[in-house]
Amino acid sequence: MKWNYEILVEGRVQGVGYRYYVLTKALVLGLTGYTGNCQRGEVIVVAEGEQSDLDTLVDFLKMGPTRARVDKVHISRTPWTGSYPDFSIRH
Repeated sequence: MKWNYEILVEGRVQGVGYRYYVLTKALVLGLTGYTGNCQRGEVIVVAEGEQSDLDTLVDFLKMGPTRARVDKVHISRTPWTGSYPDFSIRH
């Protein structure tokens, strides 16, 4: 079943390649949506796809790239919308 996950990642996740890391993982998993920086230092990830692929993405988000430090990952799950044609980084 397809879902929409809105994920907020806290920690040292800006300036360490985290958004590019998210993009590469999401593309490999065939997910759509976007990732971007938040003003308070978090990274937002909105991803849509099969639940198993989304759960795999969450596992990757908890690890992050080498220079990142992930403190908390908040997940909100809602029904799939089909609003996103691909996965991108928003600036």
